[in-house]
Amino acid sequence: MTFLKRHAYALLFSVVLLGANTYSLLKVFVLPSAISTVEATSTSRSSSTTDASTGDKGQVTQTDTTYKDDNISISIDTKSTDDTTYYVADILVSDASYLKTALAQSTYGTNITETTSSIAKSNNAIFAINGDYYGANESGYVIKNGTLYRETSRSSDYEDLVIYDDGSFDTVSENDATAQELLDSGVVNTFTFGPTLVSDGKVSVSEDDEVGRAMSDNPRTAIGIVAEDDGSLHYIVIVSDGRSDESKGLTLLEMAELMQSYGVTTAYNLDGGGSSTMYFNGKVVNKPTTNGSNIQERAVSDIVYIGY
Repeated sequence: MTFLKRHAYALLFSVVLLGANTYSLLKVFVLPSAISTVEATSTSRSSSTTDASTGDKGQVTQTDTTYKDDNISISIDTKSTDDTTYYVADILVSDASYLKTALAQSTYGTNITETTSSIAKSNNAIFAINGDYYGANESGYVIKNGTLYRETSRSSDYEDLVIYDDGSFDTVSENDATAQELLDSGVVNTFTFGPTLVSDGKVSVSEDDEVGRAMSDNPRTAIGIVAEDDGSLHYIVIVSDGRSDESKGLTLLEMAELMQSYGVTTAYNLDGGGSSTMYFNGKVVNKPTTNGSNIQERAVSDIVYIGY
């Protein structure tokens, strides 16, 4: 009897332990957990002189590959290398407030996801790309539209991309500043993916650099800024297809070199793989896929977009 009791207790303990571990893994990677909600298209803080939510568009002209009004100009080019198709968005805005971020389901939390196109439509975005998928991690600064959501620093060799309220870009190490200090300095958006692709106009990665265990050739999403002298803000966004017979994908170095060729001073690698999505004028431009056998958007936690 004592033998049976001992083994019964051991079995019960094993079941409880397995259940606890399973719940922990589900909580981190699967179960959605909302922490706070935000209003769609809201901007908590901006020093810009124009209110992008009510700005006068003036005359709007658009085609399948272009959009232009008094404040925003966007053109999309589809290009290819020998084995990869990629899409280049050339974006000019008159004011920093037209560059925004948005959260899936207008909610900050863990495993709260939605497709890029769905988030974009909810926020009346003209143009959008996937962001850094902050919800897949438990650390790393999260500042979106001037609101600080997470100030737990991450352990990474990669720097964060920060966007200031004047629309300028920089990259910073979380070891050098707290999230609150970044917020106080005028940062309105942070992205904790990486790495930095171009810094001061020079390529910052080598052919040996890669993100985690990802394949060297991948679908990629990157954003960069071009120095402008006429008072406008000039951004370049590149999204590449990959993991398919039609399009192999880009390495980090290839993406960096492409970005540099468009004259960017700073460029940053955002979430890639199946997350890489470009949305424009109500449609998904590229062919997002995780394994090449199914063209379908991956649900993500956040987007970067241009809109009112």
